[in-house]
Amino acid sequence: MAEIKKTSEQSSASRSLQIVVFKLGNEEYGLQIDQIKEVVITPTITKMPQTPSYVMGVANIRGNVIAIFDLEDRFNLTRTIQNKGSKYTLVVESEDVKLGLLVSAVPNTVSVNASDLDESVGIINDANAETNYIKGIIKSGERLIILIDIFKVIDQEMASNLKKATAVAA
Repeated sequence: MAEIKKTSEQSSASRSLQIVVFKLGNEEYGLQIDQIKEVVITPTITKMPQTPSYVMGVANIRGNVIAIFDLEDRFNLTRTIQNKGSKYTLVVESEDVKLGLLVSAVPNTVSVNASDLDESVGIINDANAETNYIKGIIKSGERLIILIDIFKVIDQEMASNLKKATAVAA
């Protein structure tokens, strides 16, 4: 019976998470793969008036007009060196909102053990309600990946702005 319990503990400790990793500023960020619908080459973005600076505009992706979001601007991060080539867009979709996240390089997918996720960043979250979108830090070798919940980044005000921008463009 003790052997069965040990096997059960090993399976929960070895549970893996699929994370899509991308760079913002000088750091690596990740989203759980189930939050991302697809990755596309960024199409032409049409600027929209009276939207926050982090809403780059709207774009037509596979027949859908969606808002394009710049997380570097939203998080007040140092801009990465702009590539001469095309940027990529992570298409994120929920019941309430569909949007694209700009990234400057092809994101990669990594599989990490759930035990590599340190959720003790709650201290930071409690100190600043603006950062409650940080789910934890993933330690993968020498890498530290900040795991975020994109749907918590999108608060009510931003969701409303995104809906207005896509409604006007449609």
